[in-house]
Formats: sequence, C-alpha cells, structure tokens
Amino acid sequence: MDTNQAWFRFYGELNDFLPAGKRKKSFLYSFKGSPSVKDAIEALGVPHVEVDMILVNTLSVDFSYKLKNADSVSVYPVFESFDITSVTHLRVKPLRNLRFILDVHLGKLVKYLRLCGFDTYFRTDCNDQEIITLATQGKRIILTRDKSLLKNSQVTRGYWIRSQHPDKQFNEVMLRFDLKSQILLFTRCIECNGTLKFVSKKEIIDRLLPKTRKYYQKFKKCPDCDRIYWNGSHYERMKNTIERII
Repeated sequence: MDTNQAWFRFYGELNDFLPAGKRKKSFLYSFKGSPSVKDAIEALGVPHVEVDMILVNTLSVDFSYKLKNADSVSVYPVFESFDITSVTHLRVKPLRNLRFILDVHLGKLVKYLRLCGFDTYFRTDCNDQEIITLATQGKRIILTRDKSLLKNSQVTRGYWIRSQHPDKQFNEVMLRFDLKSQILLFTRCIECNGTLKFVSKKEIIDRLLPKTRKYYQKFKKCPDCDRIYWNGSHYERMKNTIERII
C-alpha cells in the first residue's frame, strides 16, 4: 500500500500537545489508506475534545472526513469569542449549566471549584470508564491530567489541564470556560459537593464552639453531609485566595 502525505497545522493551545518541532507551523504527516481526520489528529497526540474546527483545503469538515494525499489540514481549538457559526462545529451545543467531573490527580482543584459554587464530582476510586460513564450520564465536562482519557471515542466534553499546580489549574479552568462571572462563593460544600442551605443558629447552637456561638449569627449547612459553614476568618482567607488567583 502506498504511503500518502498531508500537511497539518495546529493553532492556539492545541500546540501544547505537539512536540516542539511541530508547534505553530505546518508539517507533513504520512499515512496509509484513507484514515479519518479524527484518527490522524489523535495519532498526532491531540484529543478530539480539544478541537472545534477543522479546515481541509480551506473547507470546513467534520471528524469523519477521509484524508487524501496532499491534503492541507488546519486544526483549531475551542473558540470563546471568535465567530465561527458558519462552519462545522465538532462539539455538541454548549452546556447551559457547566458541571465537572475530575480525575484522581486533581483533588486540590476540586475544592477550588466547589468553593466557587461549581458542581464538581470527584471520587478517588473512579477508573477511566467510570469517569466517562458518569460524565455522559450527568452531562459533565471531564477535567483531567491524562491525555489518553480524552482520546476515548465516548468522550464528548473534556479539557486537559496543563499545569501541575492547583492555583494555576484553577485559573486555567476559569479562563478556558469563561467562569469568572459565574462564581458564587460558599454556595456548595467543599467536602461532598452538596448545595448549602441557610440554617438558624438555634438549630445548630449545640454544635458551635463558644467563640463561634458568641460572634457569628449566620450559618449554612450541607444537607448531604451535615457540615456547618459560617463567615469566619477562614472565609476571608479563602475569598482572598480566590481573588488573588483570578
């Protein structure tokens, strides 16, 4: 079988997945037969969920397009503000209420997201298939440090976290999904993800330490795990941390 070649060029943050010699420039990709452009893109290391537009010979195509010899392929990441409504989007329609599921490597990021009010599912014992299944059933976006997880054909929404540092990971997610205007601090339990409800002081007074009982009047409780929250010094510290990061 003859070997064919196509020119590929990746744009924006998609270059993060490529070796240095292929970033931000056109390069030749050799292939046999007629693989789909999706297969070629993932063979080059880029998960399909990170891609939102593909142009082949200046024409918009979907993932099923079959590569031909001498094709010129341009691959673009998810767009936040650039209008590409007239071309073929490769993702389903945006989720109205963003919900996340995180892999085992992102335990610290979980607390940042919950602290800001984002529905964030996390278990330390979830394997890849369980994460994919839960994401599909719950219409959740997968956040992961594992590129191979996002290459699974069952995954429709996901993002590869570039940084290894929780503060930078949180800022990545805020920017990538344009979440700053949607932050609702201290509305979700950071331990179990439950939605916090206001509770009367009288109802939980026997659970409060003397100084907390004396100086604070407003409290919230998680209906799922029964954890109590109030706007103490820890509240200001966490609030300042979030403001510093974003």
